[in-house]
Amino acid sequence: MKINKLERLQAAGWKVANTEDFLQLSEEEARLVALKLSLSSAVKKSRSKHKLSQMDLAQRMKSSQSRIAKIEAGDPSVSLDLIVRALIATGATTRDIQVAFTTN
Repeated sequence: MKINKLERLQAAGWKVANTEDFLQLSEEEARLVALKLSLSSAVKKSRSKHKLSQMDLAQRMKSSQSRIAKIEAGDPSVSLDLIVRALIATGATTRDIQVAFTTN
């Protein structure tokens, strides 16, 4: 948010916070959410880069298209293990995976 907009909102009596404050997440929980979202985004990016449909990726993983959609959407029910397996199944390189882990 731009500084001048933030100052106007605060001057009008609004309290401005971030998602972590709103959801009352600890620093560790916020970092885990950010990591899962980064990896989920990397799955979608790598799948598109390798011209795979969600169905193609699902078949590679012996899973379902709806599960791939949940992975890419960052659904909280999806484990880190499954997200990383999906990333590997897209053909992502070790470097791609490292970048996804360090982008937060």
